[in-house]
Amino acid sequence: MAGTLAAAALVAGAALLTGGLATVGAASVAGQRLAAAADGGALAAADAASGAVPGAPCERAAEVVGSFGAVLETCAVDELVATVSVSLRVGPLTAHAAARAGPPP
Repeated sequence: MAGTLAAAALVAGAALLTGGLATVGAASVAGQRLAAAADGGALAAADAASGAVPGAPCERAAEVVGSFGAVLETCAVDELVATVSVSLRVGPLTAHAAARAGPPP
């Protein structure tokens, strides 16, 4: 009987550890995806502000951010510098990221 309990505890511990590692991995992937969405959105807005691509800067940013499955929260363009913040729903939580793009200072 003691061996059965020990084996059951070992299996439960392994399952708990596997679930925790899977959650950490999913959060890491979501964080990288969100950072890429923010960077891409800021670059798209800065390109549109400079005239390199046609369209309104914040509309271009929203298109790019949406392709990552994220939502554009804010978009501000000051001359050629674009700053965006984005959010992404990850399970019951919402993650946020921001990025800025433009010519070098």
